[in-house]
Amino acid sequence: MVLNYIWITFFLISFAVAFVKLLLFHDANVFPQIMNATFEYARTGFDISLGLAGVLTLWMGIMKIGEQGGVVTIFARAVGPFFHRLLPELGRDHPAVGSIMMNIAANMLGLDNAATPLGLKAMAEMQKTNPVKDRATDAMIMFLVLNTSGLTIIPVTIMVYRFQLGAADPSDIFIPILIATSFSTMAGLISVALYQKINLFDRVILSYMGGFAILIGCTVVLVSLMDRDEVRTVSGIAANLLLFSVIVWFIILAMIKRVNVYEAFIEGARDGFHVAVRIIPYLIAILVAVGVFRASGAMEMLITLVRDTLVGLHINADFTAALPTALMKPLSGSGSRGMMVDAMNTYGADSFVGRLSSIVQGATDTTFYIIAVYFGSVGIRNTRYAVTCGLIADAAGIAASIFIAYLFFH
Repeated sequence: MVLNYIWITFFLISFAVAFVKLLLFHDANVFPQIMNATFEYARTGFDISLGLAGVLTLWMGIMKIGEQGGVVTIFARAVGPFFHRLLPELGRDHPAVGSIMMNIAANMLGLDNAATPLGLKAMAEMQKTNPVKDRATDAMIMFLVLNTSGLTIIPVTIMVYRFQLGAADPSDIFIPILIATSFSTMAGLISVALYQKINLFDRVILSYMGGFAILIGCTVVLVSLMDRDEVRTVSGIAANLLLFSVIVWFIILAMIKRVNVYEAFIEGARDGFHVAVRIIPYLIAILVAVGVFRASGAMEMLITLVRDTLVGLHINADFTAALPTALMKPLSGSGSRGMMVDAMNTYGADSFVGRLSSIVQGATDTTFYIIAVYFGSVGIRNTRYAVTCGLIADAAGIAASIFIAYLFFH
């Protein structure tokens, strides 16, 4: 529903701006430019989706090997003690606990197809013991905000888009995204914990969060001591080494469990191809709307207004061209994806704006969509403070993305 309103708004605003330009400035080219943009962006959307098929097929195949090799189970066991402290009202024997652990682990690995069904199952199990059926429980809110914070270790889809749009090293945003999404998750977790009066100084919670914060902090400090060329070189080597190590690890685990690695790959690859095909209409729809918005001059007016305000305050405004992705992210995953693709297509995949848009896209998840799907699936109407905490996580992730992009790429 949100995307429906956004899509309509883009067209109406574009028409209004173009009509004003025609009447007041006698710009006879504005409507031809808009119509040319509809054809150009439709073709761009199709070309990108078609190119996605091969690489997405590859990565979905790799992910399926990891899934059948037991990677999700290993992750669930590793983070289990931490999440038991964050969800005290459930206890260790609640039927939802297993699904919650598996959902979080699947999300961290970027296995959206596996994560969503597990998440819906966890919500259904929690709803069974919910004393007020239309009101979100503390455990539901914590679980949902951790989902909206979008902690993903392997941002496969974003790297695929960067490859398709000509990035020299599609994985160079891997470490920046990991750092930015960590800030988002920490902010969301802490905000919910404060609402629920969870003891963040508990030994287990402190050890997990403290260790994670130290790791991220050391990475940021190390990067800040390097020059830009050295950062890009080290980051590129580290990212690609980690990614290839993950592939090898997945294969080894699958072999240990006597999984037919080739058949597992084919099964996942088949799903990847179907995903790429399903993306086509959604990507074209949002890209055409973005293209019309840009061709009418409305996008330029919005960015210029923000940029001039920041320049007046003596703040570096190079990041403003990536703001459309940031503003769209909490509202619509498809919309923000379209904005990210548009930014890379307009400024270049390896430009500062292109990289920043990619980091923003990977730093957090679509708060309103996840709330609608997860709470809607069990009839929750009173979401309490879930939206507030979800938006806090979004804001932290976007702010961190801008900071990290300047640190790595500016």
